[in-house]
Amino acid sequence: MSAVGDDDVGWLLSADAVRQRAHAILAKAERGDLAHFELRPERLLDAAALVAAVTRESYPDLDVPYHSRWRHFVVNGDDRWGTLAAELSADADEIARIRFDLAVTSVLLDAGAGDCWRYRDAAGIELARSEGLAIASFDLFRAGGFADDPAHAPLRADAAALSAMTEATLARGFQAGPDNPLVGLQGRAALLRRLGSALTAAPDLFGTPGRVGTLYDALKARAVDGTLPASAILDAVLRGLGPIWPGRIERGGVNLGDTWSHSAVGLVPFHKLSQWLSYSLVEPLEGAGIAVTGLDRLTGLPEYRNGGLLVDSGVLVPKHPRLLTDELEVGDEAVVEWRALTVALLDRLADDVRVRLGVPAESFPLAKVLQGGTWTAGRRIARERRPGGGPPIRIRSDGTVF
Repeated sequence: MSAVGDDDVGWLLSADAVRQRAHAILAKAERGDLAHFELRPERLLDAAALVAAVTRESYPDLDVPYHSRWRHFVVNGDDRWGTLAAELSADADEIARIRFDLAVTSVLLDAGAGDCWRYRDAAGIELARSEGLAIASFDLFRAGGFADDPAHAPLRADAAALSAMTEATLARGFQAGPDNPLVGLQGRAALLRRLGSALTAAPDLFGTPGRVGTLYDALKARAVDGTLPASAILDAVLRGLGPIWPGRIERGGVNLGDTWSHSAVGLVPFHKLSQWLSYSLVEPLEGAGIAVTGLDRLTGLPEYRNGGLLVDSGVLVPKHPRLLTDELEVGDEAVVEWRALTVALLDRLADDVRVRLGVPAESFPLAKVLQGGTWTAGRRIARERRPGGGPPIRIRSDGTVF
């Protein structure tokens, strides 16, 4: 077990740390040494079979896109972003900036919506959960909800406008209210305000005055011969956006964000939203002609669809009934354990899925396994097991983690 105080801050703010600590907890699960979950590794092949089948059903040609926010902007075959992009006359760099503006704000507003919330778009289509949050944030962005000058330059996410975001403004944009409650609304509004402050505090990444989209220029400047490692994207996201997360664990005055404590291994980082955001920035970069390498240095996402797949398929068995009945806090050690096991087992599951599909890791990175994939399979099995399709383990959300 590592001493909590001995962890290097720079290392903890990396995908390598996420993977290493997750696999350390998996190793304990293999020895039967964990307090909250029993591991049944023989069931992993069943989970892989389901994921492979779902992938082939969804993508018969196995041309699977990355698991990213851009998938949620497509509703019933209607690509909302594609339609908007076709109307733009900006150059490739400005298109990339706009996509960064949209992706960052939308991802940060993506934390679980709860079972009751719904969003009705202009066409009258009712949406829920991630799709609803995506289209609500897309519509708010398109209307200039995050821009300093919405009348003349609406497609931006600017520091001043974000810093002034109120819960009431966000509620109107998301159609939330007493009869349509959105989990973590207050936390989401606060997160956007802190985003505005973070833009101002890091002009090397976000320019002056601060704009989210300027992060594209900072990353473009780091590219060598037109290529950029995925780890550089995550590093910039964690460094530039690190101050936005609510105060949790700090080391040396640095907020470690989505990092929690487990008695077996010490600090366990996840950086789920930051990695989800990094995956979502790959396509804007590639669209602007920058090749992103080393995508599998990032990890699987420890959220309730991927983790739920492992519980519902019997790979992970909770040792205490309360895990399936109580609403748990995100910092509960059982939740930390579940999330860490999810990250580590996604690595193993991905290998099995690739074998079943007959595809190499080089052309079928983890981001495609997730999309093909584990997230969809997790949603499907949840719908089969429970009315409403909620996760097997419920976590109280503040709008900043899941």
